[in-house]
Parts: sequence; C-alpha cells; structure tokens
Amino acid sequence: MTPSDLLQPRYLGWVVGLLLLLCGWLVYRVLRRRGTRLDQVLDTIGFDHVQDLVLPNGDEGEILVNRLLLTSQGLLVLEVKEVQGTVFGSDKMQDWTVIGADRRYTFPNPQPALYDRIAAVRAVVRQVPVSGRILFLDGAEFPKGVPSMVTTLDELAGEFGEASRAAAEVKVHAFRPHWDSIRARSTS
Repeated sequence: MTPSDLLQPRYLGWVVGLLLLLCGWLVYRVLRRRGTRLDQVLDTIGFDHVQDLVLPNGDEGEILVNRLLLTSQGLLVLEVKEVQGTVFGSDKMQDWTVIGADRRYTFPNPQPALYDRIAAVRAVVRQVPVSGRILFLDGAEFPKGVPSMVTTLDELAGEFGEASRAAAEVKVHAFRPHWDSIRARSTS
C-alpha cells in the first residue's frame, strides 16, 4: 500500500478517524496536565481546602468563596481564572480585556469581589491571617504589568510554600480550630 492509496475513498474514513482520535488524545493530555499541575501546587501549599463555600456577607446576604485553603500562613481565598491570551487589566480598571488567538472579550475586574470574599472569611475567623489571590493559569500574559493580588502557579507556590512540611504543620495546627469553625459556619 502506498501513501496515495490512503487517499482513496475506502481508506479516507479510516485515516480521518485515526487523525481525530489522535487529536482528541492530545487535547485530553494537555487538559489533564493543566488540572494536575494546579492540584499539585494546591496540595503542596494547602493542608486542607474547601470549594464553593457559602458564608454570610455581613449585609444580610451570602457570598460564595470559590476556593479556600488552609495554609501555614493562614487562610487563602483563591479565585482561579483560566484565561488564554494577553490580559489588559489594572487595579483601577472596571473591566479587564483578554485578547486571545481567536477572540477578544472583557470580564469584570475580579479584585473587588475578592476583597468581599476576604472580608467575609475574616468576619468568621478574626484571629487568623486571611489573604487572597487571583490565580491565572498558564497561558495568560500581562504586558502592561500585573495587577495586585494576581499570581501564577509558580508565584503562588513560592509565596505560600514551606521548605519544611513538618514545621508548616506546627503552624497549621494553631489555625485548625478556626478552620473547623469556618467550615461549621458555612451554609453550603
């Protein structure tokens, strides 16, 4: 069989099917690796986590905290953004713009919502340090500078990682009662 034989109608379906299968496998591998890397970093810096935690917001309402991690530095409110492309945003801009390979779109500045989530967590655990970050996964670039509270996976691991897991566990032990308190107060 020669390469030109593969282009005949009786073989063309098989060739196209194999190519689609190969492309699907490659897409699966890329997406799986991205999720795995996020999970690895969160497991490295966090000793426990909660997703989609609903807390009182202080104004007779509720607020959704997407991810909350118990770290050796206290509690970390984390908002994950999966953005591919160039991001134009700053602390003072109301909307941020993403210019990707095939589209352009805007989304609201995520910082005010993050501040509200941090405040809701602090209202429950006053004795524990609470910080927040907006995590942009690989694929986002900020050519005009990175706004405050925005981070990457590598920066997050460097900022919240500990050289000694045993030493970090001692710090986390002091935060554990407050962590249990926030889990108990959630309405989720």
